[in-house]
Amino acid sequence: MDILQRKADILKALGQPTRLKIVELLREGERCVCEMLPILGEEQANVSKHLSLLRQTGIVEFRKVGVSSYYKIKDKVVFEILDKVEKMVQKELLKSAELAKALSNVTQKGR
Repeated sequence: MDILQRKADILKALGQPTRLKIVELLREGERCVCEMLPILGEEQANVSKHLSLLRQTGIVEFRKVGVSSYYKIKDKVVFEILDKVEKMVQKELLKSAELAKALSNVTQKGR
């Protein structure tokens, strides 16, 4: 197994907005697909495809109860990854806000 390819597959699975929403929904614990559909606002077939990819990459696991499918995060370390990315985004936003403020101050002084 190529470890770099495996890492790329996991990051690619996390790199899609609907799949990220699904993972974030599952942060709260196991959920039935029937609960996720109205929250996600997506068609069932589309959500099923996303869940299938998340399952193939080992991010989620599921169990069936009658006709219902319940999904949960397989390894909570995925949340550590997402939390680190969120910190990166927050730093970038803060840096952009500081840059915009500095630029605004320069522009106002030039008037």
